[in-house]
Amino acid sequence: MGNYPWFAHRHVFLVQFGVLLQHASMGSILEIRDLRVAYRSRNGDLSRALDGVSFFLGPGEVLGVLGESGSGKSTLALSLLGLLPRDSVVASGAVLFQGRDLLKAEPRELQAIRGKNISLIFQEPSVALHPTMRVGRQVRQILDAHGMGDRDELVRRTREVFETLFAEEAERIARSYPHQLSGGQRQRVLIAQAIACRPSVVIADEPTASLDPTTQKEILDVFRGLRKNLGLTMIFITHNPALLSGFADRVLVFYAGRVAELGPAKRVLTSPKHPYTQALFRSIPPLDEPHDAGERSLPTIPPDPNRSFPPRSGCPFEPRCPERMEICKSRDPGFVSLSESHMVSCFRYENQ
Repeated sequence: MGNYPWFAHRHVFLVQFGVLLQHASMGSILEIRDLRVAYRSRNGDLSRALDGVSFFLGPGEVLGVLGESGSGKSTLALSLLGLLPRDSVVASGAVLFQGRDLLKAEPRELQAIRGKNISLIFQEPSVALHPTMRVGRQVRQILDAHGMGDRDELVRRTREVFETLFAEEAERIARSYPHQLSGGQRQRVLIAQAIACRPSVVIADEPTASLDPTTQKEILDVFRGLRKNLGLTMIFITHNPALLSGFADRVLVFYAGRVAELGPAKRVLTSPKHPYTQALFRSIPPLDEPHDAGERSLPTIPPDPNRSFPPRSGCPFEPRCPERMEICKSRDPGFVSLSESHMVSCFRYENQ
């Protein structure tokens, strides 16, 4: 922490959130404590990407992580699996999985955990899948890498996971190359890779971002089915709140690498409290909106023309906030408990 003084101002989060974390950690699978990550530029400057992020994930839970592009969502996903790029700096924090801090794990230990215990679904199948290898073999290789049986067992497990995701077309899909499949089918192959070893946690990083609305709904139905049949525990990362409705248990709203709001999905999605959460919801069309409705204008969140790294003092959303107050410019808001399970980082609620 001494080498990164610009990270040192966010201790209030753990003070106010610590009781909830302590209570939840007894039954959680994954727990993130005060995680702070930055990227180093060519001239040596550090720009913060995650700034004091803390939350937990319970067994069988779906946690929706919501925010704009550039808010730190993908950095969070990569942090949990030790996949951050070389120009990154982990200034502080802990990522506890079954009692082990993955930030302190050796590369060999992380390699064993990835895919088998915690898996990651990327948002772009055309990049994540090998273009000249049949997709069935790509799933089988993951099983083989984690020692999930002899050749016959690997074939059986591969067939089983494809039947789970493709039903009657399982054999044809498994023999296909990525370019022979539709976008939705390729995304299902990524899901097949992620669940092949029956991991404890699946992290889905914008898994429907490259798909049309109809296919998005189909993929969401796939996740709902897997959750029902396999008891899937998941972190579902997205910029679209409509994808979390009726699917996520809790929603964590990200802004500028910080947690702006965290609470039960139904409460956050129907009655958001943070001004950023409210503005984000207004700017996103409903998932079931017809295509011909695209001509109507949606409200937008004004840009911050003076955005700087590291950010200025005060609330990072202040320059864009329609309800900003004078205090927002000079002080960093702490967390306010609106209920036992709903928290928001905003001065508007300090006296409630």
